[in-house]
Amino acid sequence: MTAVHRLVMNRSRIEPRSHERRARFGVLDRLWMVGIHVLMFALLLTASSAHAASRVKDIAGFEGVRENVLVGYGLVFGLKGTGDDLKKIGATKQSLLGMLERLGINSRDDRLETANVAAVMVTATLPAFARQGGKVDVTISSIGDADSLQGGSLAVTPLLGADGEVYALAQGNVQVGGFTAQGAAATVTRGVPTSGRIPNGATVEREVNFALAGMKTVKVALHNPDLTTARRIADAINAYLGTTASAALDPGTVQIAQPEGYTGTMVELMTAVEQLRVEPDQPARVVIDENTGVIVIGDDVRISTVAIAQGNLTIRVTETPQVSQPAPFSETGETVVVPRTDIQVDEDSDRRLAVVNSGVSLQELVNGLNALGVGPRDMISILQAVKAAGAMQAEIEVM
Repeated sequence: MTAVHRLVMNRSRIEPRSHERRARFGVLDRLWMVGIHVLMFALLLTASSAHAASRVKDIAGFEGVRENVLVGYGLVFGLKGTGDDLKKIGATKQSLLGMLERLGINSRDDRLETANVAAVMVTATLPAFARQGGKVDVTISSIGDADSLQGGSLAVTPLLGADGEVYALAQGNVQVGGFTAQGAAATVTRGVPTSGRIPNGATVEREVNFALAGMKTVKVALHNPDLTTARRIADAINAYLGTTASAALDPGTVQIAQPEGYTGTMVELMTAVEQLRVEPDQPARVVIDENTGVIVIGDDVRISTVAIAQGNLTIRVTETPQVSQPAPFSETGETVVVPRTDIQVDEDSDRRLAVVNSGVSLQELVNGLNALGVGPRDMISILQAVKAAGAMQAEIEVM
């Protein structure tokens, strides 16, 4: 039991009998509350410092621990008249005839006019260290003129890796999130009805062999290569192991060697390393997407002293034609359209120069640009102009 707990319990049993005793207990109450606030403040500081750093497993990956992409070509059956047109899509017809022949059915002399079959591409991601018999999700996408894959079922489809070998077999009912409803004069489409998924629709048939436990060295690959971050990871690993077993090879790679006398396996070492916390560093960068007007400004972006003015010349032409009619029962007049044009010119004369001081932070930069009353599109042009003037200590990346 701590001293604070004993103090609280004693306070519940002792009744002050005098003014001095009540004053003494009042001082203890205040001291107790001050201690609680100091403890809470210390906990907040610890939590904020912990959140500033990231785990190694969140900012980097290990050599060999990777996924593999699989792809295949197959047929979806059971569609309710929403499949490919066999007269237009020859690949679907040839695939259907080839499948029927493998099943012992010769139908090349028959006229196949079904619309219940669609040719699809089947893709999946083989996780690292997937074992035979494991299940993976597959994605189905139509490659013909099918209207919808809803209600269809994928026939057995081999999924190939980059080396051309079969690593999984896919089959199952297709789950489609979108739909299409149409009538004589209107059509409603929601989502993408020509694409779907089959959860656990593929069975792993071949494994990717990788002897991780027997390795003596392993490399850590950073998701965002940075020389400072790589050095910090190497220093954190060496501090944990108490030896110089790790070194940064380049901005994106850190090599770890199993230390002498280490009793655990490489898997145990990697498990401990990926839980280490490192504060990642990043260069000052401004990312601009001109298509959508999105601007992302890094926290380390700094601006030298610069004056900014923004204004647009806007000419607005409004046509409001009016109809002039003669008096009633008039035999000489005729109805004519009288044009009426209103032209307004807005030069944004109220926009003045705004001074952005040297070394301003991200928040001050945003506040300064917002003070000009500009939108995202104009802000993109301003940032590019500031960079061209040499007043921005950051790189601009245009997506």
